[in-house]
Amino acid sequence: MKKILVATGGGDCPGLNAVIRGIVKASINDKEEYEIWGSLQAFNGILCEPAKIVKLDNEAVAGIHVKGGTIIQTTNRGNPLDFPMKLEDGTWTTKNRCQELVDKIHAAGFEYVINIGGDGSQAISKTLHDLGLKIIGVPKTIDNDLSATDVTFGFNTAVQITTDSFDKLVTTAESHNRVMIMEVMGRDAGWIALHTAIAGGAEICLIPEIPYDFEKIVKNIEARYQDGVGFVNIVIAEGAKAKNGTVTGTAAKDVGDNHIKLGGVAIELRAQLEVSGVEAQVRTTILGHTQRGGTPTAFDRILATAMGTKAFQMVKDGEFGKMVALQNDTLVTVSLAEAISKYNVVSLDHYLIKTARATGIAFCD
Repeated sequence: MKKILVATGGGDCPGLNAVIRGIVKASINDKEEYEIWGSLQAFNGILCEPAKIVKLDNEAVAGIHVKGGTIIQTTNRGNPLDFPMKLEDGTWTTKNRCQELVDKIHAAGFEYVINIGGDGSQAISKTLHDLGLKIIGVPKTIDNDLSATDVTFGFNTAVQITTDSFDKLVTTAESHNRVMIMEVMGRDAGWIALHTAIAGGAEICLIPEIPYDFEKIVKNIEARYQDGVGFVNIVIAEGAKAKNGTVTGTAAKDVGDNHIKLGGVAIELRAQLEVSGVEAQVRTTILGHTQRGGTPTAFDRILATAMGTKAFQMVKDGEFGKMVALQNDTLVTVSLAEAISKYNVVSLDHYLIKTARATGIAFCD
């Protein structure tokens, strides 16, 4: 019996359960005998004493493809490259536990690992592979910021959620003659904001790749009003910033989480608009984690399932140190090194940037 360990790391994402189900279903229908196990909370589960792992069989994955989140849980506070450790005096330090992790995986009888996660998780995958672990990556992020794949599962669902929310704001903006600012996720990539702005028909779209000129935002707003009548809908990415400005966020308070927690740029922009003398009422909506939750769209369920079955086939074919990727409507494999080599930002000559400009959406650059 060959044993495969599955882990989901980083932020949760619609479609994670569909990947898990795809792996298990493919293993069940294979002629060889495999056991699939899940490490709870990314690799934290296998590092625990005793290990916190669960068997993933047909019963465990029945119907989970329609559920958001991940049945084996996830965390962004267990990076084995920089694992938080509490000292006897109550203070905290960090330790590289990668070799220990590899040893524990092998000691538990696992020959193979499938790691489902974004760029940070796949950087861990590469390190573990370099230490001799037979590991395969599956790309996961709502931000769509992995350049080796045309799209990541979870992104389509996030855009559908943001677009549905934006549609609802348009009508209230028009009814009250207001400026509505909706903040969406994406970290340093503007894909969610850009897609939402085009799908929803925003007047202004502010993304990290195009630092904005505040005065141009004011001029665009004023041009939309006549005798106090008019409305403006703005989509702003959490990582957007003004020219010569910085992103809005705070350092994480959780031990072991080194991310800057982006958020609040919509509130900051509202305050600036009110101080500048914009007469219209300005309101903000920050969608936050609603973009990560809920039922995955059909597209994401299909893509995630396909990536799960592909990952299992990669185990059988011995394609370790690689990640599943979607390129030109075909599932392919790329090296983990290639997968994490380049952050996928919106290029300024992308056809959607041109589409947005052509339809009158202002980036205020």
